[in-house]
Amino acid sequence: MADYQNPPVEDPSASTQMFRAFVDEPQPKPATAVSEGSRTGMITIGVIIALVVVAAVVYLAVK
Repeated sequence: MADYQNPPVEDPSASTQMFRAFVDEPQPKPATAVSEGSRTGMITIGVIIALVVVAAVVYLAVK
């Protein structure tokens, strides 16, 4: 039977050590970093494709 009246005494330094180990851990670099140039190019291509699709829909609606 468990004794719930007397909780176990925890070591307060253990959580501090775990926190420091977490903070001091080196952060991994992103695996695939997208450069600003290619991101801008992808946005431009997306806008052009969207405009072509809208123009095609308008053309078919008017026809």
